[in-house]
Amino acid sequence: MRIVAITCVKNEGPFLLEWIAFNRVIGVTDHLFYSNDCTDGTDLLLDALAAAGVVLHLPNPARTRNYQMEALRHARQQPVVREVDWVWVADVDEFPCIHVGDGTFPDLIAACGNPAAISLHWQFMANGGVDAFVDQPVIGQFDRTHNPDIWADQFQIETKSLYRRDFPVHFMGAHRPYLRPSLPEAKAPRWSDASGRPVPRRYHLAPAKAPVRGFSARGAREFATLNHYALRSLDSYLVKNDRGDVNRENRTFDTAYWRNRNDDMISDTRIRKYLPRLKAETERLKALPGVGALHDLACTRHRETLARLMADPVYVALREELRGASTLPPAELALLDLLA
Repeated sequence: MRIVAITCVKNEGPFLLEWIAFNRVIGVTDHLFYSNDCTDGTDLLLDALAAAGVVLHLPNPARTRNYQMEALRHARQQPVVREVDWVWVADVDEFPCIHVGDGTFPDLIAACGNPAAISLHWQFMANGGVDAFVDQPVIGQFDRTHNPDIWADQFQIETKSLYRRDFPVHFMGAHRPYLRPSLPEAKAPRWSDASGRPVPRRYHLAPAKAPVRGFSARGAREFATLNHYALRSLDSYLVKNDRGDVNRENRTFDTAYWRNRNDDMISDTRIRKYLPRLKAETERLKALPGVGALHDLACTRHRETLARLMADPVYVALREELRGASTLPPAELALLDLLA
């Protein structure tokens, strides 16, 4: 079974090897990367991995500033996407934790009854009080998260989707594919959540012009959880803020973004089962020509960016504000105020 992971990156160098190695452990066979405006050596590292046959790396083809959507349109025409069995569109801070079999995508597909698409709900992993960036697996550092059934004040949680190449795609979205508008409802392919249940009709049949990116997460993670490490360490979050959003120009991260994703209500360490396989695969990648040195360069530039930011009083103040912020999302605090 061939599975391609498609993603867009900008200055994600320190985290690339972990994400690629993890994907390979869970059954991803091919990677299609689009990069833009990298200053930390992300593009150089991807070039070295491409030379070794590990990934396909292309410059982002965007003519506007909507990098992700234009890259996904371009990706549909690439031979690797046309030749594989399954397509997985995700970001490098998203890690599927699969709870069946050996924890691989093929195991998940089998558990769900081999549908045409499977949508996995986000589970935001909190910062957990980790301040400093260290060059260690992200999945081993962060294990605090929110109630699985509710994020902030939302029961409708967004998803990312794995789908078969023969899925009748009209539009490839970042969160899910959209069906061809002319397709009769009776011929709509079988689509499940990560418990093998049919996704809601409203989600299944939503048109691309009126996108629906999520649905109720209650009971939807029996076979898999999509751990989303949107924050990582406090230092890395500041570097991420300086970088901006890979998807759109002039979008920044701020205290609200942090606080909505830093709910540390419960512990979830299940993904740590992958650590031995992940570390072995990461070491194999580092041993490829030039890869280990370029990974180290990206980590060095990550730390240099942080040092530059810490010379700016605005970022010093932001760092202290985030360190002292409540781990209750603003919407929950507002509700507590109403009940007081």
